[in-house]
Amino acid sequence: MTTIVLPEGAPEEVITDALVRDVDLSAFGASGSLALITLDNGHDHTRPNTFGPQSLMALDAAITEAISRKPSAIAITGKPFIFAAGADLSALSFLSDRSQAVAIGKLGHDVFRRLDECGIPTFAFINGLALGGGLEVGLHCKYRTLSATAFTGLPEVFLGLVPGWGGATILPMLIGPEKAVQVIIANALNNNTMMKAKDALALGVVDSVFEPADFLEKSIAFAASVLNGSKKIERIDHSKDPAWDSALATGRAIALKKFGGAEIASPTKALELMAASRTSTRGAGFDAEDQTLADLTMSDPLRASLYAFNLIQKKRKKVEGAPKAALARKVGKVGVVGAGLMASQLALLLVRNLKCPVVMTDIDQERADKGVAWVKNELAKLVEKKRMSAESAGRLSLLVSGSADQNVFAGCDFIIEAIFEELSLKQELFKKLEKIVSPECILATNTSSLSVERMSEGLEHPERVVGFHFFNPVAVMPLLEIARTSKTDDATTATAVNIGKDLKKTMIICKDAPGFVVNRLLTRFMGEITDAVDEGTSPEVADNAMRAIGFPMSPFELLGLVGPGVGLHVAKTLHENLGPRYRISPTMEAMVKEGVKTFYIKSEDGSVIANPAAVALIHKGDKPSTAEQVRIRALNALAEEARMMLDEGVVSTPAEIDLCMLMGAGWPMHLGGILPYLDREGISDSVCGSRFHPAGVASLPSK
Repeated sequence: MTTIVLPEGAPEEVITDALVRDVDLSAFGASGSLALITLDNGHDHTRPNTFGPQSLMALDAAITEAISRKPSAIAITGKPFIFAAGADLSALSFLSDRSQAVAIGKLGHDVFRRLDECGIPTFAFINGLALGGGLEVGLHCKYRTLSATAFTGLPEVFLGLVPGWGGATILPMLIGPEKAVQVIIANALNNNTMMKAKDALALGVVDSVFEPADFLEKSIAFAASVLNGSKKIERIDHSKDPAWDSALATGRAIALKKFGGAEIASPTKALELMAASRTSTRGAGFDAEDQTLADLTMSDPLRASLYAFNLIQKKRKKVEGAPKAALARKVGKVGVVGAGLMASQLALLLVRNLKCPVVMTDIDQERADKGVAWVKNELAKLVEKKRMSAESAGRLSLLVSGSADQNVFAGCDFIIEAIFEELSLKQELFKKLEKIVSPECILATNTSSLSVERMSEGLEHPERVVGFHFFNPVAVMPLLEIARTSKTDDATTATAVNIGKDLKKTMIICKDAPGFVVNRLLTRFMGEITDAVDEGTSPEVADNAMRAIGFPMSPFELLGLVGPGVGLHVAKTLHENLGPRYRISPTMEAMVKEGVKTFYIKSEDGSVIANPAAVALIHKGDKPSTAEQVRIRALNALAEEARMMLDEGVVSTPAEIDLCMLMGAGWPMHLGGILPYLDREGISDSVCGSRFHPAGVASLPSK
């Protein structure tokens, strides 16, 4: 096999060794021995095993050694609780030659396929996490067991790749086209959903599941029972499955829906490989996977996806500009001002993750009780869905209470308000709360656009006021914007970050500025779309101008989700604070005045059509634009606004803007963040005179 030399600048591979030992099968009821290969990348058990070129060569050598021992069977397993997390992707963005990409794909196939073609029964004892290539090495084995606590999956399509070390070719023939589409397309595109052990067993991905305590012993016994004939594993020929066409059509529909109707390369190519597996030989399938992997690897969408994925992983662990964690205060009791839907979602999130008393208030006891009841009902639903035990739900329910008297906030360490978006009301609230709580109690606001600094005016302790902006739905959306005023101190910020980590949110710390990051950019973007409509552009043309790049929702679909009232309020706030580039749409004003909540409705036949009530309210100008003109206009506005935000110090780095739009606005992963996309399209240079990122970030390296 040819040794692959990675390009200069690529990170050094953390080698996963493959160690071989013999296991006597006589104690398990079979004759001979089992050559057990254990994958282990060293003593750091926080880092999963991965397959780079040198790791693949180590596995190849281990397979050769195992075969030389003339065992009754060969098995592969991982170090404690970790099987393998797949290919080492760290070097892919450094590849500049397609032949290297082809060679990496071929090397993986050449090594893994030996487990299927060696003429000896092979087993994968998947004792922990197995993703991508980690699952694929198991698919090349004849039989598979899985630990009951392990998660597994093929996330490649989520990352802009395909399961290219055998997954796209082997899995459809192993479990059938419908189930394969579920694993390769639906799970991957549903935010990289992984299979639990019971799901993998039900789908037929693995043959048996054992508890982790004696997983290896039970797996060896399973292998022995297969070898001595006492256990039969039946395989079905899925080439004649009548569901092929419908399954592939379902996969295509899932991908189109995910990307707003745009044809994206990775799911399209994965489906083509799966379709070919029905009639082609495995060898031909593997060759096609090599070529597809190389094509995708040498494309901007893959580089963009890797940039976005690595950025998200990095920022989950480290919050840019966060004060020392030791400055954070202990939080033992939390208050939520308000008991409406947003406040109730916040209360549920807080009690589930902080597991401390959470007290809610509203203007009367009935409203407060309604909020508490909603939280308790949601906990009960989690029990019904078997996502929480009845005992845990019962304990958490006892921690939630409600009152019309804000004096119940005495003793709170952290209070977040989610009342009506009116500055004077929030100012009045904070002044009242300051007389009830201790000087150390943090006062947080979930405002989406109002000035946090102005809320703190006139307080004795303005240093303990901070913006704590969630996105709706609170439990699902991963981003949390923490907004510091000029007076917010480090202890307050550190405590807010600590709470955000407990809530499992991805955070950015930003300057207190109108709209913070996400709403400022989204409102500017939306404003260009509504302005185009007000000027005479057809709503269909304006709303679909960005469809081709793969947004899951069009601007007007998003407006229907957040509500025209909220959108108009934010636009007015930004208009007042940032100037006339945030124009107030007469169409939006008319929709709010008339109570029209969406641009789209479902017709009697179930199809989605333009809402006649909304169409009738459109302010019809006489200067229509083409779709391309609307697209360029919207992108130019985003570039201009992003440059202003960086110049103003709203955030300190372009990467933070990328993170916010990925995690808070659904900016597509395959575009790699908003600013790399604007760089690649030439918008950054055109509008700002320079790129936001150096050349080669989230794109092919320049020659």
